[in-house]
Amino acid sequence: MSSDAPPTVRRRALGFVALTKPRIIELLLITTVPTMVVAEHGLPSVWLMIATVLGGTLAAGGANAINMYVDRDIDRLMERTKNRPLVTGVVQPAEALIFAVSIEVAAFAWLWATVNLLSAALAVAACLFYVFVYTLWLKRSSSSNIVIGGAAGAAPVLIGWSAVTNTVDWAPLVLFAVIFYWTPPHFWALAIKYRDDYTAASVPMLPSVVSTRTTAARMIVYSAILWALTLLFAPVAGMGPLYLVSAVALGAVFMAMAIEVFRLQTTRAAMRLFGYSITYLMLLFGAIAADELVRNGL
Repeated sequence: MSSDAPPTVRRRALGFVALTKPRIIELLLITTVPTMVVAEHGLPSVWLMIATVLGGTLAAGGANAINMYVDRDIDRLMERTKNRPLVTGVVQPAEALIFAVSIEVAAFAWLWATVNLLSAALAVAACLFYVFVYTLWLKRSSSSNIVIGGAAGAAPVLIGWSAVTNTVDWAPLVLFAVIFYWTPPHFWALAIKYRDDYTAASVPMLPSVVSTRTTAARMIVYSAILWALTLLFAPVAGMGPLYLVSAVALGAVFMAMAIEVFRLQTTRAAMRLFGYSITYLMLLFGAIAADELVRNGL
C-alpha cells in the first residue's frame, strides 16, 4: 500500500468484492440463463433463474478468490495485477482464504437447497478443477494451462441445464465444448498484450513462450473448431434459423479477426479480437435464447 493508514471499511469491502473477479463472473453467467431457456423450451421460473445465477455467482466468486490467494506472489510481479487487494494489503491472505472457502460452501448449500444436488456438485467440481488443476498445477508449469483450465469456465452451461432438467444431455455438452474452445483465443489475445507480465512472473502463458505468429496460428485452429461447434449445436438442440444465421455470421467475424492477428501480429489486432470475443459470446448466447423463445411463441 502507498500509505501506512489502515484501509477504510468501504475500501476493504470493495477489496473482498474484487477477490471474486466480478467481470469474469458476469461473463460466465451470460451463458447460464440462455442454456436454461433451451433446457426449459421457454422461460424457466424467475425463482429458479435467480437461485441458479446466485449460486453460480457464489461458486465462481469463491473459485476466483482462491485463485487470487494462491497467485498473490506472482500478482505483485505483473503490471496488470499489481493493484489486486492481496497485493496492496487491503485484504490479508488468511481473510481471503476464509472468505473464499465460506462462499464456496455457501454456494454448494444454496444450490442444493434451492436448485438440486447435481447443479451444486457441478459448481463445486468446477471450483476444484479451477483451483487444483489450473491454478496449482498447470498455470505455472504448462503452456497448455488455459486450454485445459478453460473447462472450469465452461461449467455454467452444465449447471444451467441441470438446474432445469436435473440431468446433463448432449446439447449442454456441445455448449460446454463451445466455451472450452472459445477460451484459448479469447485469453491468448489478451495475453499477447501482457506477455512481458507473464515472462516476469515465470508463467508459461503461450504468447510469452512462443511467437505471436505461432500463437495466432493456434488461435485460428481453435476459432475454426469453435465455429464448427456452434453450427453443430443447431441440429443437436433443434435450433432454428435465427440462431443458425447468427452463429454463421458471428463465427465468420471471429475467424476473420483471428486471421488478422496472424497477418498483422500486433497487440492492437489482438486486443480487437479480445474485445470482440466478449461481444461474440454475449450475442451468440443471446441468439440461443431469442431463437428458443421465438420458436415457442414467447
